[in-house]
Amino acid sequence: MDIFLQIILLIVGFVILIKGADWMIDGASSAASHFKVSKLLIGLTIVAFGTSAPELAVSFASLLNNTSDVLLGNVIGSNILNILLLIGIGAVIRPIKIKKETISKELPLLLLITATFVVLFLGTIFSENHIFTRASAGITLLTFCVFMFYIITTAKKARKADKEVEKPKFKLGLSLLLTVIGLAGIIGGAELVVNSATTIAQAFGVSDRIIALTIIAFGTSLPELVTTITAAKKNETELLVGNIIGSNIFNICIVLGLPALIFGTVSPTMPTTSIETISQFLDLGIMALAAVLLFIFAKTGKKISRAEGVAMLIVFTAYYSFVIYGALV
Repeated sequence: MDIFLQIILLIVGFVILIKGADWMIDGASSAASHFKVSKLLIGLTIVAFGTSAPELAVSFASLLNNTSDVLLGNVIGSNILNILLLIGIGAVIRPIKIKKETISKELPLLLLITATFVVLFLGTIFSENHIFTRASAGITLLTFCVFMFYIITTAKKARKADKEVEKPKFKLGLSLLLTVIGLAGIIGGAELVVNSATTIAQAFGVSDRIIALTIIAFGTSLPELVTTITAAKKNETELLVGNIIGSNIFNICIVLGLPALIFGTVSPTMPTTSIETISQFLDLGIMALAAVLLFIFAKTGKKISRAEGVAMLIVFTAYYSFVIYGALV
């Protein structure tokens, strides 16, 4: 009976998740028209920060429970998944057009912030104390301030230019309401799906390790996944791209930086086997590679084609196969 109830809750969670994404995309798109800003900026901020709420909650919970590896794995894993899996899926559904400004500004900024994180994390690995300090957190938060300064100045320039924008689909109040309700639905639906799926998996004897690698890892990225699919189907590619870029920047700067600044330190567990050592460096390498691939694919044709989307999915599948193998041996 309990399993039957969990299955119903799982289905309800997916329905809420999908409908929430539908409302949020429509509301955010309409709000962008009201404020005379690009949908990319809305995706970089409101949509991206909202869909990254589950990762932030997991990060605070992990430090409260003294499990720093969950926090770091959450940030690295989510950023890899966001680009390779979500952009890959989005491009397969519909080729993603990338604006010239995004290629020259937003994507280089993402590369810079990703590189900063990799350098800081490598410093943690090779330091004697193996600690991500408040100073490191301060650097990530400083880069976030640079990002927000760019967002604000870009928005001001766009408003001064007074460019023609498409007519809003809804009134401003309804647009904002749909955006907020949609975000709440996405976050609440994702939590319901993760909790129900975890309970069902445990009932069938699936180990906690496998549950963490699959249900929890993908569950925190469900908001971005559903938002990506919905945006691709609605041809809202600016929101799609803005959501992924903004989410990855938010993950590094806030999901990692803010808890580390508050709690003081983040201490990753040092690898004890050769597979664990390879995995740790591979994680960082794939995270950096994902950002570089996104930039190269966007720059070459000013779009992410279906073939490039498939290439991203192949890289993701190969990487995740190694992750699963490393967990099972």
